[in-house]
Amino acid sequence: MRSGDSSRPSVSTRSTVVAIERYLAHLRNERRLSPHTLSAYRRDADLLVALAGERPIERLGTPDIRRFVSMLHGRGLSPRSLARVLSGWRGLYDWLARARAVPSNPCVGVRAPRGAKRLPQTLSPDEAVALVSFDDASPLGRRDRALFELAYSSGLRISELTGLDVGAIDAATGEARVLGKGAKTRIVPVGRPALEAIAAWLPERAKLARPGEGALFVGRSGRRLAPREVQRRIKRWAASAGLGVDVHPHMLRHSFASHVLQSSGDLRAVQEMLGHASIASTQVYTHLDFQHLAKVYDASHPRARRAKAKP
Repeated sequence: MRSGDSSRPSVSTRSTVVAIERYLAHLRNERRLSPHTLSAYRRDADLLVALAGERPIERLGTPDIRRFVSMLHGRGLSPRSLARVLSGWRGLYDWLARARAVPSNPCVGVRAPRGAKRLPQTLSPDEAVALVSFDDASPLGRRDRALFELAYSSGLRISELTGLDVGAIDAATGEARVLGKGAKTRIVPVGRPALEAIAAWLPERAKLARPGEGALFVGRSGRRLAPREVQRRIKRWAASAGLGVDVHPHMLRHSFASHVLQSSGDLRAVQEMLGHASIASTQVYTHLDFQHLAKVYDASHPRARRAKAKP
């Protein structure tokens, strides 16, 4: 079998198989990663094994990793996807190095090709308000309004929204206790419109929820609402509200971050509310803020207008 042919199963050594399973167990039991994230790490490990062919991954070096990245890029894998794969491999080798299964991490110093940086899509403040305040008095309409008001009010991820239990919202203090990535808990503020929408939803929830179901947001079945259903409902909700925008749940999180940053300029506070482990993840919203300022300048500054008037 040719090395690097990921279309065929590789012949891996028993030590490689055991090492990968132990690494995944570490991620599951000690880092408490979600099943979805664990599946991504497994795919990354399987890809590395396939590219290595008959060579144990413990014997790969930096030139091999660089070659694999080049091969994957040649097959059309985007820079963003390559960066994610490299991150998965780097984590695996870090763990192998700590276990003294390899002398060093061969991924150190290897970088994915740079791609064009795409800024998050956001709604304008008027669009966001129009979306979350759309009036639908049906039971599921009240649920959706509470769901989207909370998403925009607190900048929650879709998994955090669907993972909320009833007791996570404290109406007296205007706060929500959220379980985020890596099983990390944070407290986020909840605005008055979101609290009012949740209060309107709770009586309807009591009629729908099955006995013993603790989820704040439930579906017709009375069980916890699935993320895919949230994605479907927000598109329908946006169309009903008359927005000519392809809206997805994460857009409300991006809009929350951008609008708070535009108003406050407090990057650290936005980082805390979003639950970002690194400030670098939050800094992307400073670029959105600059775009907003640039548009205001172009539209209002006399010198900007004169510069545009020149042939």
